[in-house]
Formats: sequence, C-alpha cells, structure tokens
Amino acid sequence: MASVTFDGVSKVYDNGFRAVDNLDLQIRDGEFMVLVGPSGCGKTTALRMLAGLDEISEGELVIDDTVVNDVAPQKRDIAMVFQNYALYPHLTVYDNMAYGLKIQKLSKAEIRARVQKIAGVIGLEDLLERKPKALSGGQRQRVAMGRAIVREPKVFLMDEPLSNLDAKLRVQMRSEVARIQHELKATTVYVTHDQVEAMTMGDRVALMRRGVLQQVDTPMRLYHAPANLFVASFIGSPAMNLFEAQLERRNGNLVAQIGDQFLRLSPESLADPGELERYVGKTVGLGVRPEHFEDAAIESGAPSERRLKGVVRTVEALGSELIAHIEVSGRPVHTEEVKEIAADLDDTAVKVLEAEDRDAKLPIVARFDEASRAQTGQAVEVVVAIERAHFFDLESGAAVGGHPVGAGV
Repeated sequence: MASVTFDGVSKVYDNGFRAVDNLDLQIRDGEFMVLVGPSGCGKTTALRMLAGLDEISEGELVIDDTVVNDVAPQKRDIAMVFQNYALYPHLTVYDNMAYGLKIQKLSKAEIRARVQKIAGVIGLEDLLERKPKALSGGQRQRVAMGRAIVREPKVFLMDEPLSNLDAKLRVQMRSEVARIQHELKATTVYVTHDQVEAMTMGDRVALMRRGVLQQVDTPMRLYHAPANLFVASFIGSPAMNLFEAQLERRNGNLVAQIGDQFLRLSPESLADPGELERYVGKTVGLGVRPEHFEDAAIESGAPSERRLKGVVRTVEALGSELIAHIEVSGRPVHTEEVKEIAADLDDTAVKVLEAEDRDAKLPIVARFDEASRAQTGQAVEVVVAIERAHFFDLESGAAVGGHPVGAGV
C-alpha cells in the first residue's frame, strides 16, 4: 500500500472557478480516509485528480515519494470503485474479477489464486460462476470491490459506491466495506455526501466546503470538537442546535441570554476559558447537541439557570428515546455556513430559518430519555448540559474556547 499527499493542490477551470482550493491533506499508509461535504464542495474533483482523470492546476500530488501530477492514470497503480459498479454483463463474477489481471498477463494459476482469495474475503466464493444480472445490488457492489482489490493496487478510490443501494442494504454494506478495508489494511480514499456514512466508516474524515478543507480529524473529534460553524452544522444527525446568545456578567457569573431567558455558563469546561471572556457584551453562536438536552421532569434537581422553557411542537417516539421538537424564544444562527447546509438539504429550509428569525422563534431538537412524557402542545422545561456547549464567533464562524473537557475526544 502507499501514503498519499495533497500538497497545496488546486483545480481551477478556464472560467476562473476554483473547484478545489489549496488542498493540504495527508493520507497515511493503510488509512481509510473519507472525503465528505455538500454537493459541489470539491470532494469528487479531489478524487478525480488523485485518479488522474482531472488535471491539477496548482500544487503537487504525491503517492509515496513520487509526484504523480504528470503520471498517466494507468501508471499510478490505483483502482477505482464507481457508484454504478461498471461490471461487464456478459462475464461471470470470476471473469469480471480476473479481467484486470489478464490484462497484466499474469499466469492462470496466479489469477485463480488471487480471485479465490479475495472472493473468500468479500463473501463471493459461491457466486463466481454467476453473471451480474443474477446478483443483488449488494452482491454486484462486492464484485466491483473485488475487481479493484484483486489487482493489489497502492490506493483504492471509491466514489459514492453505496449510493445506488436501498437504505437497509447501505447500512449493511457500510460495515462490510469497512471490515474489508481494515482486514486488507488497504489505503482507501472514499467520497460520500452522507455524513453518517463518513462518521461510521472513516479512520479520519476530511470535510470540505466550496473547495476548501474545513477540518480533518477522527469522526469523534469532528463531532465533539468542530472547528467552525460549518463543521458543527454538517456533522450530527439530528444536527447541532445553533442559536444566538448574548454573553453577559451577572453576579460574578458568565451567562448567556437567549431570547428572554438566561443560562449560566461553565467556561471552566472549555480548553481555553479565557477566550470566551473576550465576547462578554457580544453575541456569539451557542451550539448544543440534541443529546445534551433533557426533560426537566426527569432531571428535576437541575437549577433554574440551567433550564430553558418552551413548547413542544412534535414528538418522535423511537422506543429507546424521544426526539422532541421544541420552540423557545430566541434567534437561530443563520450565517452563510448554516444557510448553505440547509439549502443543500432542502431549499425551503433557508426560508424557514429566515421566518423563524423574524418571529424570534427558536426551534430546538432534543433527545429525551424514553421515560419522558413530553407531548405535542405541552409546555416543557429542558435542562441544558451547558458544560458540553460549543461557542462560535458569528463573523468568522470559528469555534471559541476549544472543545469541552471530557467530551470523549
């Protein structure tokens, strides 16, 4: 296998559009790296430059110790798995997997040994004589992977390979792809727009926006220590709750005013508590994950300065938990970063954000314990685990104070 380095790599089209802008990214030998982001963020363009399908405008692309900017795709020793499988319909599974090895003029004995070995790893040993039309979607995807793996390339590239599968099969194949990659210790670059897919599969995840790398880290650090508003908004399902908060000093305590309510903060839980002090008298973005809210009827001992009052709009009972959609007074954060993600999900979401802002209504999503009896239309108090809160500069979008201590990162 091999390492891959993007060293200031850019892709600039003739009209001046920068699809990828100064990308610095190191992918370790044997690592499963996921490139993720909304549509048009540059992730597929980065993959295509690595494959040699798109020319590099600026910077250097290095595989191991070799600069490959001008190396032809077929000489880069990479293998690509596409979302449409691209199998030969007239060939059996065995012949599909063996095709590239025959082109390399390997002996029949070596070809058979390689194909049978990989077929065993990916669970195709009983399907080698079938043709693609006789296979399920998941089986065809395994064949596409097997055809790439059997070549023993330096790097595997996967471009949304699971996007054509139904939801249940995608979940199954996520774990299968991750298992196979870790078993083979194969350097893999995987592109997806699905943040759940990225979080569950990658050793590390690189999140891109408008051609620029926003943050690269382990899935847990991305979740618990987002570098900016864009990362905070994109990573998590349901998404992080983001609202505007005016920071003030009251009776020696740092508090956040949200609408007509106040929360006492815990700056000591931040990596750099002093950084938050610079925002006293200013408005910041306050972020709280849904699981860091709880129904005050359950957590009855929580002090009033750790609670927010609101009205339940809808409740989703999931058995092990309740997803409560609650409305409180206040203003949601709707910077360009947040709007961009909302628009990527649903164009109407931006209009909803703006309407909520005008009406000073703040929708929050909370994960309540299954013991909660919250009901639609009911007044409710939520306890905020404020020591797990995140703070953001609304002008730059950058995180303030660092990740909360004990956040599992």
